[in-house]
Amino acid sequence: MAYDKNTSFNDLPDLPPLGFTESPELLRLLAKGYRHLGELNGLCASLPDPQLLINTIILQESKDSSAIENIVTTQDELYKAAIEEATANQAAKEVLSYREALYVGLEKMKAQKNLLLTNTMVEIVQTIKQNKSGIRNMPGTALKNAINGEVIYTPPCCEEVLREKLAALEQFINDPDLSALDPLVKMAFIHYQFEAIHPFADGNGRTGRILNALYLVQQELLSQPVLYLSSYIIKHKTEYYQLIRSVTEKSKWNDWIMYILTALIETTQLTTKKIRTMLSIKEDYEKQMKEVLGSSFSHELLQLLFTLPYLKIDLLVKRELAHRQTASTWLKKLTAAGIVKPQKIGRTTYYINHRLMDLMTSN
Repeated sequence: MAYDKNTSFNDLPDLPPLGFTESPELLRLLAKGYRHLGELNGLCASLPDPQLLINTIILQESKDSSAIENIVTTQDELYKAAIEEATANQAAKEVLSYREALYVGLEKMKAQKNLLLTNTMVEIVQTIKQNKSGIRNMPGTALKNAINGEVIYTPPCCEEVLREKLAALEQFINDPDLSALDPLVKMAFIHYQFEAIHPFADGNGRTGRILNALYLVQQELLSQPVLYLSSYIIKHKTEYYQLIRSVTEKSKWNDWIMYILTALIETTQLTTKKIRTMLSIKEDYEKQMKEVLGSSFSHELLQLLFTLPYLKIDLLVKRELAHRQTASTWLKKLTAAGIVKPQKIGRTTYYINHRLMDLMTSN
C-alpha cells in the first residue's frame, strides 16, 4: 500500500531497513564519532564524583529537550525550581520531570539486565508527564504544521498495532544477532523508528531523546548518560523534521544518519569541553574557598555549588551543612570574593555560581 500522510501508517516497516549500506562519507563520520565518544567516556570515568557534574549537564539537557516541545523556562525559574519544586511554575516542573525520567529509565534498564524494553519507555513518559498515561488507544492522532494546520504525518494506530511495532523495535534494540549494523547507525535507526511509531499521546520527542542516551550506556559507549542531542536539534530543528519526513516518504536513510552522527560529534565535543571547563572552575573555586573560609572550608559546600548553582541560606541549613548564621557568613564571604553573585528574587536572595551558569548557557 502506498504511503499516505493522511492515513495511519500501520505499514511502517520494522527495522532494519532493506538494502541499506553505509556510504564512505558516513563511515568517515562514524570513525570520528567513536574517537570523540571515547574521549568523553574516558573523561567521565576519571571524574572523582561523576554524578556531581553530570547532574548539572542533565538539567541543562532537560531544559533544551523541553524547549524543542515549546516548553520554555528561564534559567532562573529552572534552578529555583531545582531547590524548591513546590513553588515552581508548570514549565519548570516539566523540565525537572524530564531529568527524573532519565534517571528512572537508567535504573529500570539496569534492573532489567541492561535491556531497553517497552515498559521502560512507558515509565519514562509517565515520569515526564507525571501521570499514568500509556500507549495511545484512540484514533485521530496526526502531526500537523503549526502554521497552516496541514497534516504532515499520521502515525500508526492504535494500541494493538503500536505494541506490535514497539515489540519489533524492542527486539531490534536488544538482540545483537538481529543485524550486523554499527551501534551508532542503529541509534539513528532507533531514534527515527520510535518517533515514527509515536506511541504516546504526548512526550514522544522527550522520551525518544532519553532513549538515545540510555542506548549509548547500554552499548557501553558511555559509562554515564551524559550525551544529549537536544542543543544541536534546536539549532537545526527544521532540518531535523525535514530529514525524518524524507525517511518516511523516500527512505533517505543515509542523510538522516549523517545528521544524527554530526549531531553526536558536535555535542560530544561541546560536552567534553564543558566538563573540562567545569573541572577547571571547580579547582579554582576550591583554592579560593580555602583562602576565604579558612578552617571552616566545607567540601560539601563546594560540591553543592556545582550540583545546584543557585544556593540560598535555607538550603544550606536544610542540607545540614551549617547553622543559619554560619551559612549566611559563608555566602557573604563567597560573594565578597566574587565566587558567587547574589540575586534577590521576591523575598529570597539566591547566591549564584555565575561562572558555571555562564558556561552551561554557552554554545
